[in-house]
Amino acid sequence: MSLRMILRILGLLLMLFSLTQVPPILISLLFRDGVWGAFAFALAITLATGAILFWPNRHARKELRTRDGFLIAALFWTVLGLFGSLPLMLDGSYALSPTDAIFESFSGLTTTGATVITGIDFLPEAVRYYRQQLQWLGGMGIVVLAVAILPTLGVGGMALYRTEIPGPLKDSKLTPRITETAKALWYIYASLTLVCFLAYWAAGMDWFDAVGHSFSTVAIGGFSTYDDSIGHFDSATIELICVGFMIASAMSFSLHFAAWREKQLRHYFIDPESRFLLLFLLGLALIAIVTLWLTDVYDGARALRHGLFQAVSVATTAGFGVDDFSVWPGALPFLLFVAAFVGGCSGSTGGGIKVIRIILILKQGLREVLRLIHPNAVISVKIGKVSVPDGIAQAVWGFFSAYVLLFFLMLVGVMATGLDQVTAWSAVASALNNLGPGLGDVTANYGDIPDMAKWILVLAMLLGRLEIFTVLVLFTPAFWRR
Repeated sequence: MSLRMILRILGLLLMLFSLTQVPPILISLLFRDGVWGAFAFALAITLATGAILFWPNRHARKELRTRDGFLIAALFWTVLGLFGSLPLMLDGSYALSPTDAIFESFSGLTTTGATVITGIDFLPEAVRYYRQQLQWLGGMGIVVLAVAILPTLGVGGMALYRTEIPGPLKDSKLTPRITETAKALWYIYASLTLVCFLAYWAAGMDWFDAVGHSFSTVAIGGFSTYDDSIGHFDSATIELICVGFMIASAMSFSLHFAAWREKQLRHYFIDPESRFLLLFLLGLALIAIVTLWLTDVYDGARALRHGLFQAVSVATTAGFGVDDFSVWPGALPFLLFVAAFVGGCSGSTGGGIKVIRIILILKQGLREVLRLIHPNAVISVKIGKVSVPDGIAQAVWGFFSAYVLLFFLMLVGVMATGLDQVTAWSAVASALNNLGPGLGDVTANYGDIPDMAKWILVLAMLLGRLEIFTVLVLFTPAFWRR
C-alpha cells in the first residue's frame, strides 16, 4: 500500500477543500452577518492540516493500486465530512455540538439532507449558504466517484455498465482518461446547475435562494434555506422546475454526456435504466395523486401538485418537501419511503439501491420462477437485447444481501438507543438511501434523537453513499495483508 502517496493525495484534497470556505466568507461580508471569522478559522485549520500531510510527501510518485483506490474513496468522504463540520461548530452563538456539526456536514456532503437544525430561516446567511454548498460539492464528488473512480475498482453501479450492457454507455469510461472524464462531468454538472439557477430566478426566487436551491436540487440533496423547504414558496412553477431537475439529476450523468455529445435525446428513451425510472416515477405519482384526491386531503389541483412533487422528491432521494407527507392517509407515506430504496440511476447524484440493480433483481427473480416451470431450459437475464453475465447478477445479489444485513444491524442499533420502531426504521432507511426526511420523531428534524443514534446514521450515510462494499472491504484482513 502506497501510504505516502495516499497522504499526499489527502493533503492536496484538504488544501483544495479549504478554498471552499472562501464563498461563505464573502457571503458573510456581503450580508454583514458577523460569522466570517468561523469560516476563516476553518479555512486556516484545513489548509494547515492539508499542507502538513502534503509537503513531506510531495515527491511521492507511485502508481496507485486497487487497494489504494478503496482507501482513498472511503477517506475522501470521511476526512472532508470531518473538516466540513468545523465552521458549524466554530460559529459562536449558532455553534452546533461536535456530534451535530459532524452529522450536518456528513448529511450535506453525502447529499442525504437530514438536518439537526431548527430555525434555518433565522441562521446567518453564510451558514445557510454553506449548507447548500456542501451538498453541491458532495453531488459532484458522487458523480466523479461513481462514473470515473469506482468502475476502475470493480464496484459501484456503473461497473454494471461495462461492454455487456447495451445503450450509449459501451464502456465504464466516457473518455480515455479519468481526468478528462471528470472534467467533462464537471462541465455537465455546472451547466445543469446554472440552468436550474436561472429557472428558479425567473420563477420568482431571489438570487440567494435560487443559488442555494439549484445547488441542492442538482445534487439531489434536499437541504433548503428555509424550514418549510420548497413549500416556503408555495409556487406551482417553482415546484415543477424542481421536479424536472430532480428527474434529470436522478438519471446517469453518462447519459447526459452521451446526449450532449451526439446532440440527441433518444438516449433517454432507449436506455433501459432511464426508461424504468421514468415509468416508475409516473406510476408512483399517479398512486399518490389519486390517493390524495379520493381521500379529500386536497382538491384536484393541490392533489396533482403535491402528489407529483412528493412522489418524485422522495423516490429520487432528494427529500424536498411541500407538505408533511408523514400524515398522509393509509399506506402512502410508507409506500413513498419504500420507493426511495429504488433511488436514482447508476452514475447519478441519487441515492438508494440504484435502478439498474432493481432491474437485475427483478429479472433474476423472474428467471428463477421460469426455471421452476422449465427446469432444463437455458434462460439468460437480459438488459435490452444483451445478456448479462451471471457474475454481474451474482454481484447484485451480493450487494443486496449486504445491504439488507447492514440495514437490519443498524436498525437494531438505533432502536437500542431508545427510539421507537417507526422512527428507527425510517431514520436508517433515510440515511442509508441518502434521502433525508423521516417519520415519527424525525419527521421535522434529527436534533432531538440520542447522539449514539446520530453516529450510527452518519455511518449509514457513508455506507449508502460509497455503495457499501467500498467501506466493507476496509474491514477485511485480506485488504491489509501484504
